[in-house]
Amino acid sequence: MSQVSGKVRRVIRHRRLRRKVSGTPDRPRLAVFRSLKNISVQAIDDSSGRTLFSASTLEASVKDQDSSQGKIDSSKNVGELLALRAKKKGIMEAVFDRGGYKYHGRIKAVAEAARSGGLKI
Repeated sequence: MSQVSGKVRRVIRHRRLRRKVSGTPDRPRLAVFRSLKNISVQAIDDSSGRTLFSASTLEASVKDQDSSQGKIDSSKNVGELLALRAKKKGIMEAVFDRGGYKYHGRIKAVAEAARSGGLKI
Protein backbone atom coordinates (compact mmCIF):
# COMPACT_ATOMS: atom_id res chain seq x y z
CA MET A 1 0.00 0.00 0.00
CA SER A 2 1.41 3.37 -0.97
CA GLN A 3 1.51 6.35 1.34
CA VAL A 4 -0.32 9.51 0.27
CA SER A 5 1.09 12.85 1.38
CA GLY A 6 -0.83 15.28 3.54
CA LYS A 7 -1.06 17.81 0.71
CA VAL A 8 -2.66 15.26 -1.62
CA ARG A 9 -5.18 14.29 1.06
CA ARG A 10 -6.03 17.97 1.59
CA VAL A 11 -6.59 18.46 -2.16
CA ILE A 12 -8.88 15.41 -2.23
CA ARG A 13 -10.89 16.82 0.70
CA HIS A 14 -11.05 20.21 -1.05
CA ARG A 15 -12.37 18.68 -4.28
CA ARG A 16 -15.02 16.81 -2.33
CA LEU A 17 -16.02 20.07 -0.60
CA ARG A 18 -16.09 21.99 -3.90
CA ARG A 19 -18.79 19.70 -5.29
CA LYS A 20 -21.22 21.36 -2.90
CA VAL A 21 -19.81 24.88 -2.40
CA SER A 22 -20.13 27.48 -5.15
CA GLY A 23 -20.00 31.28 -5.14
CA THR A 24 -22.22 33.82 -6.87
CA PRO A 25 -21.79 37.59 -7.36
CA ASP A 26 -24.19 38.25 -4.44
CA ARG A 27 -22.77 35.49 -2.22
CA PRO A 28 -19.13 34.80 -3.17
CA ARG A 29 -17.06 31.85 -2.04
CA LEU A 30 -14.38 32.74 0.53
CA ALA A 31 -11.52 30.42 -0.42
CA VAL A 32 -8.82 30.06 2.24
CA PHE A 33 -5.20 29.05 1.64
CA ARG A 34 -2.94 28.40 4.60
CA SER A 35 0.83 28.02 4.42
CA LEU A 36 3.19 27.52 7.35
CA LYS A 37 3.72 31.26 7.85
CA ASN A 38 0.89 33.05 6.04
CA ILE A 39 -2.82 32.84 5.29
CA SER A 40 -4.74 34.32 2.36
CA VAL A 41 -8.44 34.49 1.54
CA GLN A 42 -10.12 35.29 -1.79
CA ALA A 43 -13.76 36.12 -2.48
CA ILE A 44 -14.55 34.30 -5.72
CA ASP A 45 -17.55 34.54 -8.05
CA ASP A 46 -17.63 31.03 -9.56
CA SER A 47 -20.27 31.90 -12.17
CA SER A 48 -17.82 34.23 -13.96
CA GLY A 49 -14.59 32.76 -12.54
CA ARG A 50 -13.40 36.09 -11.12
CA THR A 51 -11.83 37.05 -7.82
CA LEU A 52 -13.79 39.98 -6.38
CA PHE A 53 -11.38 40.90 -3.56
CA SER A 54 -8.80 39.27 -1.33
CA ALA A 55 -6.91 39.68 1.93
CA SER A 56 -3.63 38.18 3.09
CA THR A 57 -1.00 38.38 5.82
CA LEU A 58 1.46 39.35 3.07
CA GLU A 59 -0.20 42.76 2.62
CA ALA A 60 1.62 45.74 4.10
CA SER A 61 -1.39 46.90 6.17
CA VAL A 62 -1.68 43.51 7.90
CA LYS A 63 2.07 42.90 8.07
CA ASP A 64 2.63 46.11 10.07
CA GLN A 65 0.14 44.99 12.73
CA ASP A 66 1.49 41.42 12.82
CA SER A 67 5.10 42.11 13.73
CA SER A 68 4.64 41.07 17.36
CA GLN A 69 1.50 38.93 17.09
CA GLY A 70 1.09 35.21 16.58
CA LYS A 71 -0.39 33.49 13.56
CA ILE A 72 -3.92 33.21 14.98
CA ASP A 73 -4.02 36.94 15.77
CA SER A 74 -2.80 37.78 12.28
CA SER A 75 -5.50 35.47 10.87
CA LYS A 76 -8.10 37.44 12.83
CA ASN A 77 -6.76 40.65 11.26
CA VAL A 78 -7.14 39.10 7.80
CA GLY A 79 -10.75 38.12 8.58
CA GLU A 80 -11.58 41.65 9.75
CA LEU A 81 -9.96 43.15 6.65
CA LEU A 82 -11.95 40.74 4.48
CA ALA A 83 -15.24 41.80 6.11
CA LEU A 84 -14.33 45.46 5.61
CA ARG A 85 -13.63 44.95 1.90
CA ALA A 86 -16.86 42.97 1.50
CA LYS A 87 -18.85 45.84 3.01
CA LYS A 88 -17.20 48.29 0.59
CA LYS A 89 -18.35 46.08 -2.31
CA GLY A 90 -21.87 45.83 -0.84
CA ILE A 91 -21.59 42.12 -0.05
CA MET A 92 -23.22 41.00 3.19
CA GLU A 93 -23.24 37.19 2.75
CA ALA A 94 -20.63 34.67 1.66
CA VAL A 95 -20.00 30.93 1.46
CA PHE A 96 -16.96 29.72 3.43
CA ASP A 97 -14.60 27.35 1.61
CA ARG A 98 -12.09 26.04 4.15
CA GLY A 99 -9.93 24.59 1.39
CA GLY A 100 -9.77 21.06 2.77
CA TYR A 101 -8.27 22.26 6.06
CA LYS A 102 -9.89 21.45 9.41
CA TYR A 103 -12.21 24.15 10.74
CA HIS A 104 -9.79 24.78 13.56
CA GLY A 105 -7.12 27.25 14.62
CA ARG A 106 -6.26 29.85 11.96
CA ILE A 107 -9.08 28.81 9.60
CA LYS A 108 -11.62 29.21 12.40
CA ALA A 109 -10.08 32.56 13.41
CA VAL A 110 -10.53 33.96 9.89
CA ALA A 111 -14.18 32.84 9.71
CA GLU A 112 -15.10 34.16 13.16
CA ALA A 113 -13.37 37.50 12.58
CA ALA A 114 -15.22 37.92 9.26
CA ARG A 115 -18.50 37.15 11.07
CA SER A 116 -17.75 39.64 13.82
CA GLY A 117 -16.95 42.21 11.09
CA GLY A 118 -20.54 41.90 9.85
CA LEU A 119 -20.22 39.28 7.12
CA LYS A 120 -22.81 36.50 7.22
CA ILE A 121 -21.11 33.17 6.59
